[in-house]
Amino acid sequence: MGELIVIRHGQTEWSLSGQHAGRTDVPLTKAGEESARSLAPRLAGRRLAAVFSSPLSRALRTAELAGLTDAKPDPDLLEWDYGGYEGLTAEQIRASRPGWDLWRDGVAPGDTGHPGERLDEVAARTDAVLDRIRPLLSEGDVAVVAHGHLARVLTVRWLGLDPSASRLLGHPHPGTLSFLSSEDGRPCISAWNVP
Repeated sequence: MGELIVIRHGQTEWSLSGQHAGRTDVPLTKAGEESARSLAPRLAGRRLAAVFSSPLSRALRTAELAGLTDAKPDPDLLEWDYGGYEGLTAEQIRASRPGWDLWRDGVAPGDTGHPGERLDEVAARTDAVLDRIRPLLSEGDVAVVAHGHLARVLTVRWLGLDPSASRLLGHPHPGTLSFLSSEDGRPCISAWNVP
């Protein structure tokens, strides 16, 4: 059985500043492009049955630079819709909402373009992705290029945990790889946040 390779897109100006970039299409920085290119040798020897990507340019560009030119855009891999918190840092949110925690408190509703999303809605999207990916793993590895919070939810759902357990995983750095597999028939994390 193959591994599920979860790739966080390369650095953007907003990932550098700590701003929540859900649906805003923020491009990669030069450093983000370099980190994406550096993934290519690690992925070159893998037998990939399929590659899926968030449809946002930062993910698609990461896939391209990492040598994954056949990545299929999948809207279920979009980052969490942060609603009214789109573009804000955690510190800015906590200034008006002391003690705020994304995993516990969620997001505030936003405008029409960013209405916001509940954690269980994000989990439902990752469950749909996993349902499509699991049968493909018998043919080889499957790579997904996505976003930080989405990757954490996808991983805990792979493990069969409640989506709130995502808080237990460190936020994957831009341009890193994580590997999900199984051991003795049970899902596990083989590696997390590998540069």
